[in-house]
Amino acid sequence: MGAYILRRILLMVPTMLGIMAISFAVIQFAPGGPIEQVIAQLSGQAGSATDRVSGGGSDMARDNSFDNAGESSGKYRGAQGLDPEFIAKLEKQFGFDKPPLERFGNMIWNYARFDFGESYFRKVTVVDLIIEKMPVSISLGLWITFLSYGISIPLGIRKAVSDGSAFDVWTSGVVIVAYAIPGFLFAVLLVILFAGGSYWDWFPLRGLLSEGLTAASCKPWGPDFDAGYCLGVVAPDYFWHLALPLTALVLSSFATTTLLTKNSFLDEIRKQYVQTARAKGLSERRVLYGHVFRNAMLIVIAGFPGAFISAFFTGSLLIETIFSLDGLGLLGYRSVIERDYPVVFATLYIFSLMGLLVGLLSDLVYTWIDPRIDFESRQV
Repeated sequence: MGAYILRRILLMVPTMLGIMAISFAVIQFAPGGPIEQVIAQLSGQAGSATDRVSGGGSDMARDNSFDNAGESSGKYRGAQGLDPEFIAKLEKQFGFDKPPLERFGNMIWNYARFDFGESYFRKVTVVDLIIEKMPVSISLGLWITFLSYGISIPLGIRKAVSDGSAFDVWTSGVVIVAYAIPGFLFAVLLVILFAGGSYWDWFPLRGLLSEGLTAASCKPWGPDFDAGYCLGVVAPDYFWHLALPLTALVLSSFATTTLLTKNSFLDEIRKQYVQTARAKGLSERRVLYGHVFRNAMLIVIAGFPGAFISAFFTGSLLIETIFSLDGLGLLGYRSVIERDYPVVFATLYIFSLMGLLVGLLSDLVYTWIDPRIDFESRQV
């Protein structure tokens, strides 16, 4: 097992290099980079947009935005009217004065040391920006994973045991309908019904906590920890804010796992060893959870890393937008639109690395559930 884990970790290196290299190459051909973004805003709004450029570049832009009308650097569209020296200063500020291979090499070297630099336009380090957005994504990702699997696995087992019954038929109908409805569409319906859209105004539409509340008192390691305040005030308000987003996410996420669990259990129940266990006089519960469960859950566990990563990082973009939750999904989308490359590449690097690590963890859980699996005997 140790050799297998070492091989997997070593294979992560070329995998990460490939992901970053392909993404970096695609970015080179994408129109409208960060310099063009700044130039377009400077050309259209002159002085008001210069606060997006740090240092002395702002003053230079104010002085030269339209003094050299008709001149162009010839390198960036929308640069007409801007001093070529200012364009060169922008290139140096954003690091585009260096060849692509050198920029890629510097980026990989910095990322290997977990140095992700600073956002182009937010004047804050990428790590601080991700930490700032993390509470929303942690809340949505963890709760949706727990709720989805907490509903799907028991429901799938019950459907497998009562296959063909009235319960199985009507729950299958509910599952299929829920799967067919996009999560964001159901989220809009919830807003209309329960968040002041057209009917009742029962739930809030912004943030994780109401204005004036703070989560500092709920950190057990903090000096201001107050268990009574946390459980009596902050926790109810927190779940009140998450009620509608989690409902919208759960509806569209539990269907696949439910049907996967049911079909996996049905395949195992029909095997010969189950009939043998029943013939020995074992109770149905002992057969189901002592023998069938361990084998049937392997395929469900195989899909857990993908489901977790999707729910934690990418599956909540539209939900975050609809319910005004400023998390990692919304951060990644805005960074791509604004061409904030340090944030784009850093989040890609972190999420890809976590995905690979979670995949390795999933394989290790395989061996815990079924000791017969031996990864060291696999041919690489």
